[in-house]
Amino acid sequence: MAAEEGPGAEGQGESTLTVLVATAVNALIAVLKFVAGALTGSAAMLAEAAHSVADTATELLLLTALRQSARRPDRRHPFGYGKARFFWALIAAVSIFVSGAVFAFVEGVRTMLGGEAEQTLAWVAYAVLGASFLLEGASWVQAVRQVRTESAREGVGFREWLRRTDDPTVKSVFFEDSAALIGLVLAFGGVGLHQLSGSGFWDGLASVLIGVLLTGVAFVLGRTNAGLLIGRQADRRTVYALRDALAARSEVDQVVDLLTMTIGTDQILLCARLDFDDSLSVAELERACVDIDADLHARFPDLADVFLEPVPRADPTMRRRVLDRYGGAGAQRLRGV
Repeated sequence: MAAEEGPGAEGQGESTLTVLVATAVNALIAVLKFVAGALTGSAAMLAEAAHSVADTATELLLLTALRQSARRPDRRHPFGYGKARFFWALIAAVSIFVSGAVFAFVEGVRTMLGGEAEQTLAWVAYAVLGASFLLEGASWVQAVRQVRTESAREGVGFREWLRRTDDPTVKSVFFEDSAALIGLVLAFGGVGLHQLSGSGFWDGLASVLIGVLLTGVAFVLGRTNAGLLIGRQADRRTVYALRDALAARSEVDQVVDLLTMTIGTDQILLCARLDFDDSLSVAELERACVDIDADLHARFPDLADVFLEPVPRADPTMRRRVLDRYGGAGAQRLRGV
């Protein structure tokens, strides 16, 4: 059975729009910040410029992720290319740290150890920071709008959707834009305190804090995408819904084991081991598997592939595997007890 192409056209298009908006905004802001950093000599401005360069590179990697993950399954990749989105999103998280956080740390420490430093054309820094905040705000609003749309569609809260989503592109843009807005506030504080005190220490401290901020964002996004690449179970509500749908079939006596894996955004692989009614003939069992497959695909659009395996519920080897994987309480929930 061929897998579906991946995320639907609507979801793919919305994610692409969110990433394109963020790419254009970050590229423009990076240029403005570098000019301001060169004119003012502000470490915080240079750190923010590196931040925007990192964000721009990240968005380009996310665009690559969207394009690669949309490819149809083929002979060499029969389950499709859905995990390409997770891979490139992981590389994007690494990019945030390498090209943004490290530069911010180095520039900040250098400035803090440099002692007194004259600040010139502070108004240029303020003007660029203000313009950047407006532009970043526009990108952030687009990301928030998509998160709210997706969370409402799935019937979960804003934070819950961010925690469990299998779309790393939107999550990456949201966290990057949120970090960018916080970074701009830190840079504003660094420039302002430098101007008031005449000490470059505050400017350098703001740069170090921006580095800490970027490190935190890179860690959160890296952990999310690493989990998806390793092979994360489908959302728990979906797992229980699949279990209930299988258990409700008249041909099925008991759901013995249920394995799911997210193989792409809005793509789930299902392997179900079922104890079928012993009275079924071979032909009836084959027909039941076909009917169950069609029913599950109709009810769960995110299902890419379904594998059904008839097994006896009393088999000791199978029972031990289930207990090892889920524990006693989990095995009972699997059976609907």
